[in-house]
Amino acid sequence: MPVINFRYSDLCSMLGEEVPEQTLVDRIPMIGADMGDTEGGSDEMSVEFFPDRPDMYSVEGVARAMRAFLDIEPGMKTYPVGESDIEVTIDRSVKEVRPYFLCGIVRGVDVTDELLKSMMETQEKLHITIGRKRSKLAIGIHDLSKVKPPFIYRLAEPHSIRFVPLAMDEEMDMAEILERNEKGREYNKLLEGMSEYPVILDSEGQVLSFPPIINGRLTTVTVGRHDLFIDVTGNDAKAVKGALDIVACALAERGGKIESVIMHEGDATFRSPDLTPTVRRISASACDRFLGKDIGPEGTVECLRRMGMDAVAEGDEVTVTIPPVRLDIMHDVDIYEDVATGYGFERFGGSYTVTQTPGALLPETAFSESLRDILVGLGFTEVNTLTLSNQREEFEIPGFPEVDVVRVLNPITEDHTCLRAYLAPSLVRILRHNKHRDLPQRIFEVGYVVRDQLTQLRLCAMATASKVPFTEVKSWTESILREAGVEYTLEPCEYPTFVRGRGAQVISGGKVIGMFGEMSPKVVVDYGITHPIGFCELDLEPIIAGKSDTLF
Repeated sequence: MPVINFRYSDLCSMLGEEVPEQTLVDRIPMIGADMGDTEGGSDEMSVEFFPDRPDMYSVEGVARAMRAFLDIEPGMKTYPVGESDIEVTIDRSVKEVRPYFLCGIVRGVDVTDELLKSMMETQEKLHITIGRKRSKLAIGIHDLSKVKPPFIYRLAEPHSIRFVPLAMDEEMDMAEILERNEKGREYNKLLEGMSEYPVILDSEGQVLSFPPIINGRLTTVTVGRHDLFIDVTGNDAKAVKGALDIVACALAERGGKIESVIMHEGDATFRSPDLTPTVRRISASACDRFLGKDIGPEGTVECLRRMGMDAVAEGDEVTVTIPPVRLDIMHDVDIYEDVATGYGFERFGGSYTVTQTPGALLPETAFSESLRDILVGLGFTEVNTLTLSNQREEFEIPGFPEVDVVRVLNPITEDHTCLRAYLAPSLVRILRHNKHRDLPQRIFEVGYVVRDQLTQLRLCAMATASKVPFTEVKSWTESILREAGVEYTLEPCEYPTFVRGRGAQVISGGKVIGMFGEMSPKVVVDYGITHPIGFCELDLEPIIAGKSDTLF
């Protein structure tokens, strides 16, 4: 989550009053944040905000929100937008590359070191979050006095325009910037495969910005009183507008005056920024039912004003006016959440009854735990394998009877095309990856398989050594069955999985619940193993239930 760093004294100056530091430490988290490393008595504060509130990715946004939340200035903060005569043209050529472009002016901003730091931090946080590392949007802030309008946003051939990038002294063309500049190398993938690159120019051909890579050094903002030009380009219209509104309103919090510019796009002409709020209507009773609280229409209005919105109640209907910087408000439930936040999460909940209730393991869990103790006692090591497998290793190589498996749609690799129906192939893969290790190797797994649309709990124990005779496999299989208290009989198993005459089925309750024996040399070689393998696999569910409802 984005972490915002600022000074306590700077925040108080924008709040308009001296709020005790401890009050801020206690109350800021209640609007959707987590306090970072903030030591008592220190002027430095750090807040980690939830990703859904990009309007608070700056100390200016925090101040705006906290003025309402602390009832210093409840309701929606509005920022007058004057009209300038500056014109900006969006050339048709950018439509296939980075089609959306909005900009605006904030005049008379007293830029301090504190504000410069806040501006850079806000830009970076917006780039990373709603900008998806500049793929959805990129923001530029410029000293308007250094360039001459009108401006144009168009495409240009990579070697046709040269300028000095921000924080550098050497002039480069756009292709060189992508190869040699730090930001160019970091973001050049965003322009990969393009024959022309977007650029913002003034009337004299001077470069304001090479979006989404870097601004020109010419328009660098320095300490002092300045008129600032903001540009936002991107591939998402809502994100571009939201970022412009957030940055412009943050600068207005510092005393700047917002002015719109005239945007020309094809035959259309419009002004930007447009800070017109949106309006939604909700039912107060529906909100109360959702939250489980009897807040009422007037209480809902009070809560929403505490969240920086305007609201009016008429009967059960509440008309909510939402500021343009609140990009997170998309549905009625988002407003319900703000009502809950304004009401105070600390006021939710009630008394809790302390009742002691004994807990117990599920029968299959308890039985599995006892089996693990048995296998460990027999000298086996437990493994946990991937549930994904493939039909070749499940059926074709071992010769196991085929069952209905769950297949993976559009598998990434040929090794993971279905959910496993047997445990043995998964354990063979473990042995294959460890065939360079010392012998003997004895492993087991208690895990689930999926067959015939049912999930089944199974046990598989497997060993590899220079010799793994049938009598040894029979010995530890019968030990497992005896210790588990299973009544059983054995019958020959003719699966091609086993050496002829060295495979057996386990019968319990008149049903086949398992198999064991020496794996056929052909199967061993086909699996890529170089030493003999013996294994047993048991269906545990009929054992746990005392009967077998499925054939092995």
